[in-house]
Amino acid sequence: MEAQGIRTAQLRIGDQIEAWHRGRLFHKGRVTDVVPALELFWILDARTGARKLLDPEALEIRHVDPPVKLEVSAKPQPPAKPLATA
Repeated sequence: MEAQGIRTAQLRIGDQIEAWHRGRLFHKGRVTDVVPALELFWILDARTGARKLLDPEALEIRHVDPPVKLEVSAKPQPPAKPLATA
């Protein structure tokens, strides 16, 4: 039975992915290299920081949306008071 999910040709360097097997998350990380002709790719594993070679024939590969960066706006400052003149 072939796992459903993303094929190697659909991956791009920098993509965030998860690799699942039988309903369990095995790897999660950023794609660092892709070899579509061999159906192989490497990720930088988010958990260990190690580079991992993954085989999409054995795993279900899913794209993961990158985390949203919230912008924290500075609290508005009251207008400056004019300096007293003599």
